[in-house]
Amino acid sequence: MTDALLAGRAAVITGSGDGIGEGIARRFAAAGAAVLVVDINVEKGEAVAASLRDMGARAAFRRCDVRNREQIVSIVGACVEEFGSIDILVNNAYRGENMTRIETKSDDIFAESLEFNLYAVKWSMEAAFPHMRQRGWGRVINIGSLNGVNAHIGTAEYNVGKEALRAYTRSAAREWAQHGICANIICPAAASASFRHFAELQPEQASQAAAANPMGRMGDPEKDIGGVALFLASEDARYVTGNTLFVDGGAHINGVAWAPDLGPEQ
Repeated sequence: MTDALLAGRAAVITGSGDGIGEGIARRFAAAGAAVLVVDINVEKGEAVAASLRDMGARAAFRRCDVRNREQIVSIVGACVEEFGSIDILVNNAYRGENMTRIETKSDDIFAESLEFNLYAVKWSMEAAFPHMRQRGWGRVINIGSLNGVNAHIGTAEYNVGKEALRAYTRSAAREWAQHGICANIICPAAASASFRHFAELQPEQASQAAAANPMGRMGDPEKDIGGVALFLASEDARYVTGNTLFVDGGAHINGVAWAPDLGPEQ
């Protein structure tokens, strides 16, 4: 353990089998939190939970498809059963982008994005709320995206889903502030699992996107994103709610060139 900012706290982190979610899980564990690792990939999720226990943290894994309301609600109960409470909820699981032109996207593609990026978060927050309200303390950290902020091309449904998530988070922050619950959004630019996949498909575009960042690189999920999440989860952030924190090396300032080849217009 490196510090005890989260000693006695229990956290649920969805999509924590890799990338940003894993980075946040490691920072929380190092700060003394008990962590419920949640992922649809059993092998990755169990490996992360085991590595956190090797660090000396209390950690467990639960498989969850966040599109399933019963499953997402059940992980909140699992955290309470395993660790005695749920103090911190990090919604990081996401739907991968379908990179096609906006005029070719079906209603089903938009519906699926909203299911992942809005409804799954809504369900988990609704399940966590009674526990946090009873304790008079809670932290909700939702992972947004620069895609919607900068209107990246090719990912309209994802952009819409993440911007809907920002609006929902701000609404919850306003209504739940009286209960000592803070809800905030992180919009990261990081070498996440999705970025690594993009880099495999379009290495030149990925390299250009990283180089265009004011800091000249993509963020590290643990060192760059995890530290900000740790602050938001701590007592130090007790007066911070309803905010969007751009943890992106300055990429939001003027936007980052993001023009993947979508092929010819139909």
